[in-house]
Amino acid sequence: MADADLRAAVAAGVLGVEEAHRDLLRSIADTARAIFSARASSIFLLDEERDELVFEAVSGEGSKSLLGRRMPSDTGIAGWVLIARQPLVLDDVGGDPRFAKDVAEATGYVPSGMMAVPLLHGDEALGVLQVLDRKSSRFSLAEMELLGLFANQAAIALHLLGRARRARKAADGDASLAPIARLAARLETLPPERQQAGLALLEALERVLAT
Repeated sequence: MADADLRAAVAAGVLGVEEAHRDLLRSIADTARAIFSARASSIFLLDEERDELVFEAVSGEGSKSLLGRRMPSDTGIAGWVLIARQPLVLDDVGGDPRFAKDVAEATGYVPSGMMAVPLLHGDEALGVLQVLDRKSSRFSLAEMELLGLFANQAAIALHLLGRARRARKAADGDASLAPIARLAARLETLPPERQQAGLALLEALERVLAT
């Protein structure tokens, strides 16, 4: 197979993996909105290269206009939650100095109440999960635990999505890295108990290539 054909095949496989993870993120956002009876739910991805938060999945209000929108990573409630790595529940966001009203107005939707939780994978902060304008702003212990479960699943999906995108970038930019891209694409087909070992191998390869 020619190098160009190989790169195309690898890219196609990784793109399929990307779409699967994007679908999972959309499903998490949809389910979180439904479970908490909220008007909207969104998942932000941290783009480290540009130091920005990106709307990676949106459910409810703004679902058609917000996807892909970017903002500086330290902006608003989402930025604070990302940096502090702490969940936050606000009954009245308008009265909180961390709320970026101008950014919310630019999106076309200004929430009244919000809960936000950081998406963490090990020591790495990957993004933020937000649920906006739920019927009840007070959380029970069981609800907080449930929110944590959503956050864990979203963090795993974001982590794997980031791996797939880096693999595609490697395949597009350097044919010699195509085997690494293929390895990343194959992770999706592995059973859960073997995926962690595959991710550890990719991390080790990244460290070697970075030196």
